[in-house]
Amino acid sequence: MVSSLVSPILWILAFGTGLGSVVSLEGVNYRTYIYPGVLVMSILFSSVFYGVYVIWDRKLDFLKEVLVAPVSRASIFIGKVLGGCTDAMIQAAILLAISSFLGVSMPLFVAVKVFFILLFLSVALVSLGLAIGANMRSPEGFMLVINFVIWPLFFFSGALFPLEGLPAWLSSITSLNPVTYGVDAVRGSIIGVKHFSLLTDLEVITVFAFASMAAGAWSFKRMRD
Repeated sequence: MVSSLVSPILWILAFGTGLGSVVSLEGVNYRTYIYPGVLVMSILFSSVFYGVYVIWDRKLDFLKEVLVAPVSRASIFIGKVLGGCTDAMIQAAILLAISSFLGVSMPLFVAVKVFFILLFLSVALVSLGLAIGANMRSPEGFMLVINFVIWPLFFFSGALFPLEGLPAWLSSITSLNPVTYGVDAVRGSIIGVKHFSLLTDLEVITVFAFASMAAGAWSFKRMRD
C-alpha cells in the first residue's frame, strides 16, 4: 500500500510542481489542476491490475477450490470486485486525507462526495480488470494487454490537460473514454472546473460500471480452471 502511493505523490509533487511553477490552467495552479486526475490515476492502476490475481489463483490451483464451491460464479465475481475496490479505496482515502499537504484543500463533505465518485469508478475498473484476467492464462500476457488498456484510458482522460480547445480527433477520443467522465466529476467537485454536468458524468460512470460488471460476470461464468 505504501509503495502504491509513491507514484501518485511523485506525479503531484514533481510533475505538478515543476510545471506548476510556469503553468496555470483555467486560473488554477497546475499542481492543483492535476490532483483530481492523479486521484483517478491511482484508482485506475490499482483497480485494473487487480485482475492479475485471478491468474495467480489459477496458477496456484486455488481457483479450482473456489469454482467447485456451492456458490454461483456471480457471487465469486462480486466478492472479487469488493476485494479490489477495498484495496483501491484505501489508497484513495489516504490521498484524500493528505490532500492539504499536497497543496489542495477541500471541505469534508467534498472529500466524501469525491470518495463515492471514485468508488463507483473503481467498481467499473475492477470489473474490467477481472474480465480481462478471467480470459488470460499467464501474468505476462495479462500485463501486455493491460498496458494497452490503462495508458490510453489515462492519457486520453483529460487528467493532465483541459478538454476545451482540443483538436477534433483528440476531443472525440476523450469523449468516448469513460474515465474522462470520472476525472471531470472529481475535478468539478474539488476545484469547480468541469466540462460536463455532474449528472452526465455519473450517468456515463454508471453505464460503464454495469457494462464492465456484465462482462466480468459473463467471463467468470465461462471460465475454466
